[in-house]
Amino acid sequence: MMPLRAYLHLRYLLTGRLLREIGWLRLAFLVPMLVAVVGRALVLAATHPRWQWAAPGFVALTLASAHRQRADIRFLATSAPAYRRWLAAEYFLWALPVAVALVGFGDWGAAFLTLTLAPAVAALPPARESRSTRQRARSLFRSEAFEWVSGMRTGGLWAWPLLLAGAWWQRGGPLASVLALAGWLLMVLPCYGTSESVTMLVLAARTPRQFLRRRLALGLGYGLLTAAPLLWLLGSGPAGPGPGAAVAVGLAWLMLLGLLILVKYAFYPNSTHIRITQALVVAVALTMVGHPVYPVLLLVAVGGVIWQSQRRLRRVLGQ
Repeated sequence: MMPLRAYLHLRYLLTGRLLREIGWLRLAFLVPMLVAVVGRALVLAATHPRWQWAAPGFVALTLASAHRQRADIRFLATSAPAYRRWLAAEYFLWALPVAVALVGFGDWGAAFLTLTLAPAVAALPPARESRSTRQRARSLFRSEAFEWVSGMRTGGLWAWPLLLAGAWWQRGGPLASVLALAGWLLMVLPCYGTSESVTMLVLAARTPRQFLRRRLALGLGYGLLTAAPLLWLLGSGPAGPGPGAAVAVGLAWLMLLGLLILVKYAFYPNSTHIRITQALVVAVALTMVGHPVYPVLLLVAVGGVIWQSQRRLRRVLGQ
């Protein structure tokens, strides 16, 4: 039986291997952006008497989403009966920096809750074992939008009502709706982080331009449909920025979602590069939002990934 120390050492080696695959150039851009985004969000939450309690929930939701999609659960289950204790220890270590930061701001209760909820995630079943194929309810999304069908089954369907309830609870101010929109974008992000098989792409594609147009129509259509209640709360709140600002936020949100969809096919089929580039895009968007350079940078990025995604698809499809 593999001891806990050996398991943690193995996870350390796998993480190092993944970082080497990403490359130091990408990490030089990605790590500072992610640290800035997470640090800024953590400071805002820790200094607020109510939002400090959102940090434990966000950490637990992030770990739960990653845990339910792990592909090594069955291997760990056959390696040792106590594998869930290993997972609990791993998740405890991932949550420890957040708890230390909360303690630094004097939020002892939120820090304790963070370290309590994170290990508890290990008790959740993997997504593919929660229901059999026959027992699954019919999806609310069209089968053609397979990203949304699979992504919502692994967490989106229960995260969306929670985000909507939080935005409604704090509807007196715009911060809750904006944070809910950001959280929903992070929940949608994994839907487009894994490439479909080449066979699916070949069967669905006529030309790269038609294929991308259809993927964008489905993704942005469902994105608008699910984000609309949050945008309505943002524009109709008594202390909100008004309908015009809500429309502007919605357009920026949809443009960012479209950029993430295009990134998927610009780096197809390398899922690691897709996820890293998408994380970099989200990090830049969250750190530079409101900056005068941001709209120009966003438009240039959209133009670049449109060209690269069509070029990549032509190569894959042999056109």
